[in-house]
Amino acid sequence: MNKTVRLWVLGVGCAGVALLFVGAFRRLPEFGGSHHPYGARAVAAALHRHTANVVSSVNFDQRSFDTLGEQAILFGAVLGTVVVLRQARDERRVPPEPAVVAPTVRRYALVSLPLTLLVGLYVVAHGQLSPGGGFQGGLVVATALHLLYVAVDYRALERLRPVPVFALADAFGDVAYLLLGLAGLFAGASFLANVLPLGTFNTLASGGLVPLLNAAIGIEVASAAVVLLAQFLDQALELVPREGEHR
Repeated sequence: MNKTVRLWVLGVGCAGVALLFVGAFRRLPEFGGSHHPYGARAVAAALHRHTANVVSSVNFDQRSFDTLGEQAILFGAVLGTVVVLRQARDERRVPPEPAVVAPTVRRYALVSLPLTLLVGLYVVAHGQLSPGGGFQGGLVVATALHLLYVAVDYRALERLRPVPVFALADAFGDVAYLLLGLAGLFAGASFLANVLPLGTFNTLASGGLVPLLNAAIGIEVASAAVVLLAQFLDQALELVPREGEHR
């Protein structure tokens, strides 16, 4: 296929996508209007399924299969980063030097670390009740762990977060989401169907499958962020060729 044919194929494809977009946008409600059919249906479905946070209901109940795809994208990004930034055979890692941290910064970071960790876990656990969830809470948890890097140094962070353990936790979060989806098939419903008891509205046990999916996402996102940052922070350390070898 020559360049001209490829450009024609690209043009036809873009034209088709443009027509689909035009047709979709023409049927959208006017901006600022009072007619919001999707929003009304989403809120009604969330309340019917005892999920107080409509956003979590949309992400982990009404379109939980799409969320599985988003989770897979993050997992793929982590996997690609680990492969690309791995230490080469002809390199050896130079241990990081102790860092000099101002006492004020050290105190602030050490006090903030447990509070930030607690907030992150709270956001994950209450994702079906209030704004937040696994994605947001997972990033807060990962941020809390890295406050040790700010408070002490990189060596202290390395002792707290063994990368292989967090890599396994990342994979576990992905697998847990898939297994929870299979629960719907075993119950005779569809994949990722909300088949657990819905519980009492506005309590931690409400929402059926939603809090468990939130927890799986929280584990995956927190672990993925830790592994990603570990790979990039390691690049800041000096990697030198082994003795007798050349780059």
